[in-house]
Amino acid sequence: MNKPLRRIAIFCGVLIFALLARTNYLQYVKADELNTRDENRRVRIERYAHERGNIIVDGGRAVTGSAETEDSDFKYKRVWKNGPMWAPVTGYSSQAFGATQLESIEDGILTGNDDQLFFDRTMSMFTGNKKQGGNIVTTLNSAAQKAAFEGLGDKKGAVAAIDPETGAILALASTPSYDPSTFAGNDKADTKAWQSLLKDKDKPMLNRALRETYPPGSTFKVVTAAAALENGLYTDIDEDTKSPLPYKLPQSSDTLDNEGNIPCENASLREALRMSCNTVFGKISDDLGNQKMIDEANKFGFNEEIFTPVRSSASIYPKDNRPQNAMAGIGQASNRATPLQMAMVASAVANDGKLMQPYMVAQRQAPNLDVIYTHEKEELGRPLSGENAQKLQQMMQTVVETGTGQNAKIQGVTVGGKTGTAQHGLNNSEKPYAWFISYAKTDSGSPVAVAVVVEDGKALRDDISGGGLAAPIAKAVMKAVIDSKK
Repeated sequence: MNKPLRRIAIFCGVLIFALLARTNYLQYVKADELNTRDENRRVRIERYAHERGNIIVDGGRAVTGSAETEDSDFKYKRVWKNGPMWAPVTGYSSQAFGATQLESIEDGILTGNDDQLFFDRTMSMFTGNKKQGGNIVTTLNSAAQKAAFEGLGDKKGAVAAIDPETGAILALASTPSYDPSTFAGNDKADTKAWQSLLKDKDKPMLNRALRETYPPGSTFKVVTAAAALENGLYTDIDEDTKSPLPYKLPQSSDTLDNEGNIPCENASLREALRMSCNTVFGKISDDLGNQKMIDEANKFGFNEEIFTPVRSSASIYPKDNRPQNAMAGIGQASNRATPLQMAMVASAVANDGKLMQPYMVAQRQAPNLDVIYTHEKEELGRPLSGENAQKLQQMMQTVVETGTGQNAKIQGVTVGGKTGTAQHGLNNSEKPYAWFISYAKTDSGSPVAVAVVVEDGKALRDDISGGGLAAPIAKAVMKAVIDSKK
């Protein structure tokens, strides 16, 4: 063979080898990745070819379903029962716009594609049964969720309720909300609904219970009181705190005021929490110093994201200078918290100092309802000792019995709480946020702790208070949980 022909033969051989190598690479190495890519329309057609599993509350009631679509090669789409009420829990699942929250995190179970369901998929090949998705059983209490959602009404705000003894999330409401069913498909109406929600200045798709951080205002004084007790600054909740009135902020010519000129000079911890004395708690924060305040806040879960399994934004107790640290100790300055975080604060106090990991997936079920996963409760930490927690319980119960939280009273039930009216905006130019955190105790223990925040843009500034706007909502949620256990 002459030299030119030999070169051509070698070149053709190399091309054939490259083609074989490429073909084998695509078929054996990249096959799984290519088969599961979202851009592969066959994958998406198969994804919506069968009914999606359900998200369940109250141990057995589905709040989701599936409906057949028209004029689409995607056979089924997601639907919700009372979508606006449950959207902060479930998130959305859309043929056109993807999924969020539980619908996204638990997608493998809900579609039936998770490795845990391999046996069920294999058996269906032999039995001829059509493919089905599994179910997600949540910890949510529908009565509590309804009380939270209806209590917020047309106001912006959020509610988080937790079982202090287990960490189970009982309610997670956010308003204004949205109906995920309106854009679950992929036609023009779905696109229009989606774009309308994105343009809405009130941000209805923002989960305020998990993703919005607010200045916690005076509800944070519970954490400051815990820091004082844990660090031995005070041991008796009824002793004088030797707090001056007025209290001059450290390294500053400014003084810290109390709302309504209440008599807070030398007030005890109990009385300071009952009347919500800024001067007492600002001084405590400065006496302890920034690092000790950070350390105590961290024990309650601040400065870290929380996974429920849906991610909750990190609440922040900041590293700061002395005057700002004093302000952060009363829940102002750069102090920021989610409603879930403040529910965790109340729950740790109610549970004698033990903070449980918040969660809202109790079980995962196979399509045949066999349980393939059960959550085991997990202790997140101990922000305060049992003795100090019981002292704080006495203080918070005084707030409800004779202080600013009397609107949260429930007959025959021991309720502890703390109100908060958090300033925000440049030089406090915006209307404040109304807060309330609380827990309920019955003869059988503490079934619920709640945090409520309300942004009421329609209310007169002087009418906005944690006791007036937020406490009645917390009361309704606590009562719903207690009544559901009877």
